[in-house]
Amino acid sequence: MKIMMRAAMAVAMAAFIVPASAMSPHIGLNTQMFVEQVATDVNGRERRMLRYADRVQPGDRLIFVMDWRNEAGQRLSRPSLTRAVPRGTRLDLADPRMMVSVDGGRRWGRIEQLWLPTPLGGVRRALPDDVTHVRWQLPASVPAGESGRISYRAIVR
Repeated sequence: MKIMMRAAMAVAMAAFIVPASAMSPHIGLNTQMFVEQVATDVNGRERRMLRYADRVQPGDRLIFVMDWRNEAGQRLSRPSLTRAVPRGTRLDLADPRMMVSVDGGRRWGRIEQLWLPTPLGGVRRALPDDVTHVRWQLPASVPAGESGRISYRAIVR
């Protein structure tokens, strides 16, 4: 089981190493994945630490940090960042700017706005475990060379 989880997460992490040019020719993107660890120091205070996510296990809290940059050489109108959700993880959907897809990126919205078909021909509300992709809309106009950072959280199932 642990070997399968490590292999699955290695494949998932490799998805984040894909160059931004494969996603958008105008936005440079560097994504890093960390595991958040909580420990108690000698004074009994809770301390949060981040380590690179080279090995993960069920229950680990992941933090994804995306540094983006407009590399188009011109102002971009309404650009967005889209990422696939690694299999075996569940997103923290608290960020109101985060749009999600439960059908591979065909339709977008907040999780409470999305529905999925059921095997018997009905529909059901989408659940956080159904999310396949996540997207953020950048500012309405992004000047050439402008950069920023977006982070989001997930838990390894």
